[in-house]
Amino acid sequence: MATPLQVFSVFLASFIFMQTPGNSQTCPDCFTRSRAAHYPNSEEKGTETGSCGFGTFGATVNGGDVSAASELYRNGLGCGACYQVRCIDSNYCSDKGVTVVVTDQGAGDRTDFILSKRAFARLAQTTDAAASILPLGVVDIEYRRVSCTYPDKNITIKIEESSNNPHYLAFVIWYQQGKRDITAVQLCETQNFVCKLLDRTHGAVWTTTSPPRGPLQIRMLLSVDDGDETWVVPVNNIPENWKAGDTYDSGIQVDA
Repeated sequence: MATPLQVFSVFLASFIFMQTPGNSQTCPDCFTRSRAAHYPNSEEKGTETGSCGFGTFGATVNGGDVSAASELYRNGLGCGACYQVRCIDSNYCSDKGVTVVVTDQGAGDRTDFILSKRAFARLAQTTDAAASILPLGVVDIEYRRVSCTYPDKNITIKIEESSNNPHYLAFVIWYQQGKRDITAVQLCETQNFVCKLLDRTHGAVWTTTSPPRGPLQIRMLLSVDDGDETWVVPVNNIPENWKAGDTYDSGIQVDA
């Protein structure tokens, strides 16, 4: 029979494991401790040259409350994900913090996030408090993933400027919603419904050579860590005469 000391040791080990900051899969809604910096030379909003490939959208989406991520970038899989970030100094920091969208890759001094200056300032309780934490450059934080919500926007397909109809198609997906990752994308012909998996070349950019002729349907596989996967089929198709630089409304929103 186990002694009381052995029972207590097992309980204590289990408690420590459950409280480990990186154990987010055990408690997906719990906060993880880390550090956050801000872009040192940026304007108030984010950068238009972020690694996700969002361009100007990556600097201005979510009102400019955006961030570069290090490990959470996940080779581009983390692009478009949303996180609640709050600093932990009660003298300056608000309880709510700020919700940011990952639009870039970057790492600083043991940081998980490099926030836009706008987002970094919104960690603070007041404007005066923001003026105090901005010069710090780096603060201790805690974060958790949250659902991305864009009430007035559907998921949107932005055709990259490098695209050339009908020889090459590259695009990014704007207004990714919910807490799921886009782990795969299919491009389907709308006449005979033959589909092909696309390549994620970098960040959030999906590409294919010799895309099918005619109207195109883009299907997205939305996944979560527990293995649950759902194929999402847009209401609207990409027209046959698609052009580089154009945007196309999918006609759908995703809540989960």
